[in-house]
Amino acid sequence: MALNLVDDEDVTMETREASPSHFLFRIESFSMLDKYGTERYESGEFVADDYKWKLIVYPKGHKNGKGDYISVYLAVTNTTSLASNWEVNAVFSIFLFNQISCNYLVTKGITRRFLSMKSEWGFSKFISKKIFTDPSNGYIVDDNCVFGAEVFSVKSKLVVDRLSMLKIITPYTRDWKISQFSTLKHRWTSENFFVADQEWNIVLYPKGNNQEEGRSVSIYLCYVGPNPKVMADFSICIKNQINSEHCKTRTSHWFSSSTDWGFSEFISLVDTDDGAKGFIVNDCCILKIEISVQAIAYRST
Repeated sequence: MALNLVDDEDVTMETREASPSHFLFRIESFSMLDKYGTERYESGEFVADDYKWKLIVYPKGHKNGKGDYISVYLAVTNTTSLASNWEVNAVFSIFLFNQISCNYLVTKGITRRFLSMKSEWGFSKFISKKIFTDPSNGYIVDDNCVFGAEVFSVKSKLVVDRLSMLKIITPYTRDWKISQFSTLKHRWTSENFFVADQEWNIVLYPKGNNQEEGRSVSIYLCYVGPNPKVMADFSICIKNQINSEHCKTRTSHWFSSSTDWGFSEFISLVDTDDGAKGFIVNDCCILKIEISVQAIAYRST
């Protein structure tokens, strides 16, 4: 149930039966803070999610709440033990115990970033003095009140992807002269090479792969890494060593790291086994690759 007890657009209040998980702060003789001119009172430290915190109460109000409200803030402490560029993202709620109904008035959890330039967050208009000081409301009884806090740090597991589109001027081209083609075993793999700082290789199955085994030569372009996704336009060619009627196929594909893409039915074994057709001459095959890397997806954590 939401209560309209505070005149502050930044505060949404609820009631809750359960006590706060991390901290309770009892103030006895609350009126004496005002009498002695205490503008700001800081509680002792408490630990929540491996960080040290404290509550700060302004009995006369603070900023926009000055004069008419009780202001309450949460602050991270012991910051000298943190890294120089420290920041803590936390979801927190501030509590006020109702001593008549035995439940808590609590701010709905908000997420804030605590850092060296802004180590305190809270509510200048936490509760109006008029409501707070009226004993019939239950928030202060016999001049005693109880504040509380619940703090949960947001562990950073942020992953950032960045897509970079590339302007291609000249595609990467490379030839391989594969000798003793007839003696190749099940799979031939080229040495690794780099295009646009991305690592690749070519895999060739001289007797075919998967359903094309025994029927075709299968050829694939393999992306080794290191990024999660790369877009490449590429062609694979087995050159005809007799005439210009080369066997060439082009395609585009989004590669993930350590994946391949290509053609299981690149060229028929009938054509490669027939020396007169010019694809295998003197037991030698000339393989050509042309690649244009068009986009790279980078990931950082």
